Amino acid sequence: MACPENMFFLIGLFISGVLACFGRRDLITTMPDRLDVLTGSCMQIPCSFDIVHQNKYTFNSTILTSGVWIKGNPYFGGRLDSVIFNSTEMVNRYQGEITGNMSQKNCTTVFFNVTTNYTDKYYFRIESQPFRATDTEKFVSIVVSDLPSSPIITVSGEVKEGTPVSLNCSAVAPCPEHPPELTWTLPTHFTTENQLQENPDQTKSFLSTVTFTPSYLHHQKNITCTAVYPVGTSNKRAEHNMKLNISFSPKDTTASISPADPVLVGSCVNLTCSSTANPPVTNFTWFKISEGKTTQVASGLSYTLNVTVGDGGLYYSEARNSHGCGKSNEVQLAIKESKTSGVGFWFLVSGVAAGTLGTILLISLISLFVWRRNSRLHDGLERTDSPQGQNSPVGTLCTNQATAGEEPEEPAEDQPEEIQYGDIDFSKLQTKETPAAAQDRIQGQESEYAEVNVTGRGAQEPPLNNLDGLYAQVNKISAC
Repeated sequence: MACPENMFFLIGLFISGVLACFGRRDLITTMPDRLDVLTGSCMQIPCSFDIVHQNKYTFNSTILTSGVWIKGNPYFGGRLDSVIFNSTEMVNRYQGEITGNMSQKNCTTVFFNVTTNYTDKYYFRIESQPFRATDTEKFVSIVVSDLPSSPIITVSGEVKEGTPVSLNCSAVAPCPEHPPELTWTLPTHFTTENQLQENPDQTKSFLSTVTFTPSYLHHQKNITCTAVYPVGTSNKRAEHNMKLNISFSPKDTTASISPADPVLVGSCVNLTCSSTANPPVTNFTWFKISEGKTTQVASGLSYTLNVTVGDGGLYYSEARNSHGCGKSNEVQLAIKESKTSGVGFWFLVSGVAAGTLGTILLISLISLFVWRRNSRLHDGLERTDSPQGQNSPVGTLCTNQATAGEEPEEPAEDQPEEIQYGDIDFSKLQTKETPAAAQDRIQGQESEYAEVNVTGRGAQEPPLNNLDGLYAQVNKISAC
């Protein structure tokens, strides 16, 4: 048989549950919505309560007040196993302790040796004669896991090169008696400050603040915050990695030229600028140094020009973003003189002169040939009037000559002379070279040949001898 005290407690729980069914809320509790807890560790539930105004006269803070935690459903009815803790009981299903002062309406409670079975919703109830009530509208969700949740890294403001900055790493501390230990891994020297702090929902967190002065060399470098939780005789670890995002003016600005060797006038040259900056470079500007003067010549990542005589000199670029600018190295644009241009000009002049001289020589040879031909024809015609029996060196010119012993017919006075034409192949004639022809052959000039029609009286003129040397070689005319 149950003792009278337990009977009254059970009856009170039943009555409060029935009243809650009708929507009457006599107790208002304040607690976090959720707690993440490690198995084997402890958990602290921040808790406070208040009494509805019209029932304040029934609550006596001087009387011992019991704090009760109910798991799963506030309308427990006949499910008495839902009551997992009662501060007035010596033995409870869950081992815990109310660390808050109930007379001051502080119901903060600590549970020990949490297991995964603790994962559920929890409601709070108070028992104070003659007042009993359960807050059926407010509960805390307990989530128990074997691994701790990762810490959170936050940055206060923009991280700028050369400006000291602070980073915060926060890890939940569900068991304030054994808070986690936080450590940092950074690519530079730093200082830290650690403290246990209370969050707006009254839960506890362990906060570590690191301070350092960033450099652009630290941009996109990894940083790590590691949380180590003591659980029994072992530790459980969790960490958070992130990359540093550091703002800095343009660095490592470099100008390059292609081709780098001296170039000819009219060549195409490309100048390119590169730079590292965060945020990225928004403007590239090109400058030229000539005779001690600096002149802006272009803008843009690259600069292309067709080289003229006045483009030679030193060039450099400037890269700029919202944090400043960076100047590049100087590159030399060298122009070399065109050797082929002067040579080509003299070749052209020499060619014209040679062509003119060759033309003059050719005309002279042709004139000489015509003169010699006319001279030989004149001599041949004279020999046709010589007496019979006299041999002509070039042969008989007339075909109607009388045979021996016969009187030649006299031509009619008014009969027109018959004109005959003959071809002379000068390539078969042999004649002695004149001094002019020999000189022309020595100078390597080309041969010039001609076909001449010779007018004779009544017969073909016999071929002339030895005319090859007359025009055997004629100058070759060179073209550009």
